[in-house]
Amino acid sequence: MQSRSYSTRTVTEQQAKRNWYIVDADGMTLGRMTTKIASTLLGKNKPTFTPNQDCGDYVIVINSKKVRMTGNKMNDRALVRYTGHPGGQRLTKAKDVIEKNANKLIEHAVKGMLPKSILGNKMYRKLFVYEGAEHPHQAQQPKPLFN
Repeated sequence: MQSRSYSTRTVTEQQAKRNWYIVDADGMTLGRMTTKIASTLLGKNKPTFTPNQDCGDYVIVINSKKVRMTGNKMNDRALVRYTGHPGGQRLTKAKDVIEKNANKLIEHAVKGMLPKSILGNKMYRKLFVYEGAEHPHQAQQPKPLFN
């Protein structure tokens, strides 16, 4: 019997090659930037993408305070959270979130695009967001994600 040449190859976590990417959020649109980041964390930009394995890359986001939203979304959009008690839904405007903790807006947007599972949590831990231009990951020699 002949062997099949078209069998699907899956990549394990040990075989996955992980790269480091850096994103400067200064003047970038939140939604377009976070979809690209989520795709990179998932590993969908690689030919070895395996849906049930964590084969994505690391992403560093700097200047998170300077991210922008089109239109009037900065005043209209709200981050929704739930305290766990009856009537415990809390809404916070995007403008207030950026003033208080600018990293939270990007983290919330990216986390919503990742799988809601243990695998998604592992992917989310490869995201590093910083308000300023400095970050402690110089030794990894990150490449720019957007050209």
